[in-house]
Amino acid sequence: MRALSLVCTLNSSPTESSSETLSDQVMAEFGKLGVEVETVRVADHDVHAGVAADLGNGDAWPALREKVLGADILLIATPIWLGHPSSVCQRVLERLNADMSETDDEGRPLMYGKVAAVAVVGNEDGAHKVSADVFQGLNDIGFTLAANAVTYWVGEAKHGTDYQDLDETPDSVSSATHTLAVNAHHLAELLGKQPYPAP
Repeated sequence: MRALSLVCTLNSSPTESSSETLSDQVMAEFGKLGVEVETVRVADHDVHAGVAADLGNGDAWPALREKVLGADILLIATPIWLGHPSSVCQRVLERLNADMSETDDEGRPLMYGKVAAVAVVGNEDGAHKVSADVFQGLNDIGFTLAANAVTYWVGEAKHGTDYQDLDETPDSVSSATHTLAVNAHHLAELLGKQPYPAP
């Protein structure tokens, strides 16, 4: 089984990222379950704006799309900006939108059978709203969501402490991260054994 994390921080490497910190913790939980994991910081790649699978002219999305297609579980990790998912996260959802009309040999959307989860960090309120926005987009595209498919941390409003700066991970976040991984893994195993019916 394979899990892919698309980290949607606005910052390219090597800048530190709280979104990537939380993503790494989720991936570590998947690793404990024997899942093969990979993390991609989307800002390190030239993903063009649009809603097609391949926009040409050096568009980096086709290579990332292949990674999505090869994964059983997709994690979207995003910061909160102005109460919304990051613009990078929105771009990922827009590019995934191209696959809504693509089907497998039995007529099922390509993302049917794949499980999705979300990780959110920020220094303001809005984690539930952000995860709801991303959940709906992923579900529209065809991903399946497990119970408790989100982990998040939100600091005080207008406070300068980032998640990556914490001395230790809060127990509530560790618990949510563990639950996300266990439930997503369980659901992916079930869907692997019994796929959705063809239309």
